[in-house]
Amino acid sequence: MLSFTPRLIAQSLTSAVNLQLTHSYIDRIPQDIPTIVVSNHRSFLDAPILIKTIPNTLRIACHHYMGQTPLVREMVDSLGCFPLASADRRQRQFFQQASQLLTSRQWVGLFPEGTRPMIEPTAPDRIGEFHRGFAHLAWKVPIDRLAVLPIAIMSLSETNYPSIPIRWLKQFDRDEPFFERQGLHPMLVYHRVNVAIGRPYLISKSKKQEYKGRQAKILATELTNYCQDRITELLKEGTYKG
Repeated sequence: MLSFTPRLIAQSLTSAVNLQLTHSYIDRIPQDIPTIVVSNHRSFLDAPILIKTIPNTLRIACHHYMGQTPLVREMVDSLGCFPLASADRRQRQFFQQASQLLTSRQWVGLFPEGTRPMIEPTAPDRIGEFHRGFAHLAWKVPIDRLAVLPIAIMSLSETNYPSIPIRWLKQFDRDEPFFERQGLHPMLVYHRVNVAIGRPYLISKSKKQEYKGRQAKILATELTNYCQDRITELLKEGTYKG
């Protein structure tokens, strides 16, 4: 009997839109170490692309409304993604769930740009400011060795379609300010994509001891900037590497 695993479903989704997918620097993916995957985010296809690319079990955090919206909720579940909680419980629940996944040696995927690039389409080689939540998670999670892996999803050909009114999503997430906007929600479909793997940022047990006091914010900012800078550099390459 065929098992519909997240990887198989991701493959089905990318095949359904006839996506041509290539990879660069695939040898940079860490081996035998819990890893947080950090990527730019412009399309609903980003999660399936990462799930298909990473050989380990990858659990991707997604927007709160995706866990509340019919049909979308079922797709999110089938991909093994975990929706964020409502705003009042979001940070605590995220840290708890992500920590549990990482300590069980599953990998966690995050899109630090948040909701904005899904509502306000950006150029393929641009990214927005990263939130630092993933960096604090990386330093605080109770694991002796951890990697943070920046990945650039390079769109080489795409089409942006209008879909549902943005304000319709307000009923599923009343705390999201972007859902107050007029107009139609864009649905970006990639045709050709190159996934470029950045060099992982490694955090050791001894290094974790520095995460305290004022130094904690400095380390989180350093890691956030590292990932944002590496992804920006990879996007500007914009070429196939085989």
